[in-house]
Amino acid sequence: MKSFVLLALVPWMCSAASSSTPPERVSMSSAVHSDEHAQTVGAAYLMTNEPTGNYLVSATITSDGKLSLYEAVYTEGKGAHGLPAPPGLDPLFSQGSVGVSMSGNFVANVNAGSNTVTVFGIDGHNPGRLSMIGKPVSSGGEFPSSLAINKAGNRVCVVNGGKINGVSCYAFDARKGLTPLKNSIRSLHLNQTTPATGPPSTPGQIIFSPDEKQLIVSVKAAFLAIWDINPDGSLSPNFRSVSGGVLPFALIFVPGQNAIVAADPGVGYDVFNLDTKAQSAAATAAVTVPGQKAICWNVYSEESGNFYMVDVGGSVVTEVHVAGSLNSTIVRQYSLGTDGPIDSAVATIGKNDYIYALAANATGVTVLSVNGPGKAQVNQRLDIAGPAKAHNLPIHAMNLQGMATFIRK
Repeated sequence: MKSFVLLALVPWMCSAASSSTPPERVSMSSAVHSDEHAQTVGAAYLMTNEPTGNYLVSATITSDGKLSLYEAVYTEGKGAHGLPAPPGLDPLFSQGSVGVSMSGNFVANVNAGSNTVTVFGIDGHNPGRLSMIGKPVSSGGEFPSSLAINKAGNRVCVVNGGKINGVSCYAFDARKGLTPLKNSIRSLHLNQTTPATGPPSTPGQIIFSPDEKQLIVSVKAAFLAIWDINPDGSLSPNFRSVSGGVLPFALIFVPGQNAIVAADPGVGYDVFNLDTKAQSAAATAAVTVPGQKAICWNVYSEESGNFYMVDVGGSVVTEVHVAGSLNSTIVRQYSLGTDGPIDSAVATIGKNDYIYALAANATGVTVLSVNGPGKAQVNQRLDIAGPAKAHNLPIHAMNLQGMATFIRK
């Protein structure tokens, strides 16, 4: 598709990778924020996804929503980039490769090049400080690309998008880390390769339903795969397929409804009505966003009550309102210049929401203040490339992936 041709044309940006054993921890501390009265309230996390060694990068969040780089910790795994070559932005073709549990005080990430999942505990006094819990565990397949964490913070599920594809789930313990749950490895039956060939025909994201009775995966082949979750954490033998859209990617439930808004680079976005008895394309509204090039990521703000669709090809964020009737309207579009935004997350600080978008093309992070419906504005642009080079951390614009936020209670 022409939408993805643009991604392969973005120039390479990297520092030389070292062949030696990766250090456990790399300091990324930068200058103290200019507002000396701002206090650290949380942190944001992303990963380098380097094939020579994957690092989870943390940046502390202050009360004004701004970031300061803190450190990078070795995940004891390797990153990977999907096919075909030449590589473009969005190496894992996914949203949710890094996830946070607010209740469990941990952050988890996938290691697509070593087929593992790593978990780190979050320091209660300094959320930028991370400590590995247990050891990386097998993802139950190949090329893990997205993970989901339940509300209680005691269960993690992962989707694999490679030759051996499908889902697997784990119990989480704060001392032991992840333990595989019985009868939770299920196949998506995709004809794939390792690394995965995409973006089409690959998983986009894995999520729990709000009542946590279902596990849902978007597949960029015009369907959602839905498994029922048993009380013991095991999954139904087969998934139920709900067709719709063109390339459904990032998934978010509409608050208070059994409906999902999916970013879709094939059209713009989709609204899946899961209450419709006839589970077919008729249950889905595929909405065209004029001028969109690659809307793949999607976040929701409680402050504005709107969704924010991230277009890496056009470097644009499209704000969308979805009504109770599931009819939707475009509220406003925001140009981010040449940032090339991909994975994004929202953090609520007091009564304010902030959007943290991984600016892959700029090898940084763009922070937007929501400020209510139709009023988002850039709050900060954080450079990662410079500090990474200064601290000898291998980093590459084409490999960066993931974004998750943690706010202290």
